[in-house]
Amino acid sequence: MKIAVVGTGYVGLVVGACLAESGNDVICVDKDEAKVRGLRRGKIPIFEPGLEELVKRNKLEGRLFFTMDLPKAVKASQIVFIAVGTPQGEDGSADLQHVLGVARDVARTMDGYRVIVNKSTVPVGTAERVRQIVRRETTHPFSVVSNPEFLKQGAAVDDFMKPDRVVIGAEDPRGAELM
Repeated sequence: MKIAVVGTGYVGLVVGACLAESGNDVICVDKDEAKVRGLRRGKIPIFEPGLEELVKRNKLEGRLFFTMDLPKAVKASQIVFIAVGTPQGEDGSADLQHVLGVARDVARTMDGYRVIVNKSTVPVGTAERVRQIVRRETTHPFSVVSNPEFLKQGAAVDDFMKPDRVVIGAEDPRGAELM
């Protein structure tokens, strides 16, 4: 399967590398040029046991790529994971500006059906907000799916590769089936 992962922070990088290890073609997207350059050279910006080896192996085997080019990544993928930060606002709520901004940019780039997956830590109701934004920006068909992460620092690769549960929330069967 062809997958884009937007955000190469802790969650996005682990998800991208593990999906590639599972045999998928994965393009990881980030707006931080220095981080993308480093990842292309094999420099891992976080420490997570086993992650560096996964990244190197899957880059070498041609299943894992890093780019700043979101439109190219979206057009090359069936599924787009949003794994960007949701910093805490002054009132303690999750700041969704990055998630919603990525959803808008993905919608503007779509050239056919896509599954858009919320992987970021977001509150209940975010999928509907993403759905509304995407609907305003494109006439192409799409599904919005929630797939929350359950990764612990220091065990994230194992948590992803051998999960004790996988949660997928989808309103339509097409998106659920692809997930």
